[in-house]
Amino acid sequence: MTKLTNMFRAFAREEDGIALTEYLILLGVLTAAVIAAVGLAGTNLAASWNSWAGFFAGLTPAA
Repeated sequence: MTKLTNMFRAFAREEDGIALTEYLILLGVLTAAVIAAVGLAGTNLAASWNSWAGFFAGLTPAA
């Protein structure tokens, strides 16, 4: 148990551990933002995509 406590204390003293934690928090926030943006705009994007697909499907090739 003492060894584990010493490992945690050493990790807390190192600046690399703090920087890694900050980057992980930032990554989590960015991931949540992307998921939220896709969730909010997903329906509109699907409608736009289907509209474009219909437009191109309706084109006739030049002879």
